[in-house]
Amino acid sequence: MKKVNSEFRLSLLTECSIHTKAQRAMTMYLSTLRLGTKLNFLKSTGAERLLVGKGKYMSEVERLKSIVEKLRSEDGCPWDKAQTHESLKAGCIEEASEVISGINILEKTGDADNLKEELGDLLLQIMFHSVMAEEEGLFTFEDVAKTISDKMVRRHPHVFGDMKFATEEELHEVWAEIKRKEKEGKEWQADYLPEAFNEAEALIQKARERKGF
Repeated sequence: MKKVNSEFRLSLLTECSIHTKAQRAMTMYLSTLRLGTKLNFLKSTGAERLLVGKGKYMSEVERLKSIVEKLRSEDGCPWDKAQTHESLKAGCIEEASEVISGINILEKTGDADNLKEELGDLLLQIMFHSVMAEEEGLFTFEDVAKTISDKMVRRHPHVFGDMKFATEEELHEVWAEIKRKEKEGKEWQADYLPEAFNEAEALIQKARERKGF
């Protein structure tokens, strides 16, 4: 059994109806409960669960977004408030490289802990860019998630639709045609890739030097 101190915070459902789906919740410190108080736990998380609106628990993705927003708020962290899309380039490429390291560790040792951590660090980069873009009125994290979800559904008509393929070659041909149509009018974007690859290589080299490799 895990021991917790008196300042451990609990979010409790005080009322819950399976018929109306109505819920009422309250958050309290463990020290405020009288000895012998009986509680019926629906779920224990080992940490405070935040609430959004009435009876709706905040997901970990929503929690991460709120943390980044707090870091960039007026009373947040000076370093985080000063960041821009440009200034985060180095961190983005370095975190992506560390994800590769995490995959290698998993493959060679079976330990997934590092990969979990590094994927979180990379997700933080995505969330940071999304929050900054939302501040600028460009797009939101929801827009980012919707864009990739729509793309995956669109590119897999044999999974999410009624299309059937006789061969794998036919499947790849349709995939390529869908991708071509997606890029119509946006072909110019590919012109920026060579420069981006060169920049990424330079940033990785700087990361090597900084880490002493």
